[in-house]
Amino acid sequence: MSEQPHLLLVDDERSIREPLAQYLSKQGFRVTQSGDAESARARLNAYAIDLVILDIMMPGEDGLSLCRHIRATSETPVILLTAKSEETDRIVGLEMGADDYVVKPFSPRELTARIKVVLRRLAAGGTRQHGPEAGSYCFSGWVLKTDERSLIDREGVSVPLSTGEYNLLHALVTRPRQVLTRDQLLDLTKGREAAAFDRAIDNQVSRLRKKIEADPKNPAIIKTVWGGGYTLAAEVTRL
Repeated sequence: MSEQPHLLLVDDERSIREPLAQYLSKQGFRVTQSGDAESARARLNAYAIDLVILDIMMPGEDGLSLCRHIRATSETPVILLTAKSEETDRIVGLEMGADDYVVKPFSPRELTARIKVVLRRLAAGGTRQHGPEAGSYCFSGWVLKTDERSLIDREGVSVPLSTGEYNLLHALVTRPRQVLTRDQLLDLTKGREAAAFDRAIDNQVSRLRKKIEADPKNPAIIKTVWGGGYTLAAEVTRL
């Protein structure tokens, strides 16, 4: 399956957000919506977002504050949605690291063109950060070393992992005790590139359990949440 760029559209005005989301979906993008900064932060943590479309003027935490958070924690590109009167905010947003801006009212075709330009520029530069930075994660006697993409057991022996198994375990250890649906796991592991059905995640979980669980039939580390998905039940320590 070809990969659809995953956009996060953040705007408190439903009358703007929902029609725009529908239009962008028809242009071949996968769109997740948020009506405020709090829910946007949760979605940024739960999914592998390729680009954020972010309204500056929102109640509560505004778009500039959220843009600052995004730039401090990742390299996910940001396109700001601004009003004509917000020139100072546009300048501040660009200084914070926003990649582009579109002035309201805008043409959805123009926004689509700008999204494609930013994504092409990102692909050419070869940099993207979907999740937490590199490091080591300790859990239940195991150590996942992200810089080496290796899993080490209690005796210091490296246990081989396939790319899919590594990506799945990385998604789980960076979100301990958080229930992740199959859809989220497919997105976080980029499994949509190779699999079109949720069973792909179930199969990878089964193989991973055989490698890290004392009793794979009664797992204590990767637990199934019926009707929900999976969660890493162990305490995780970052090194």
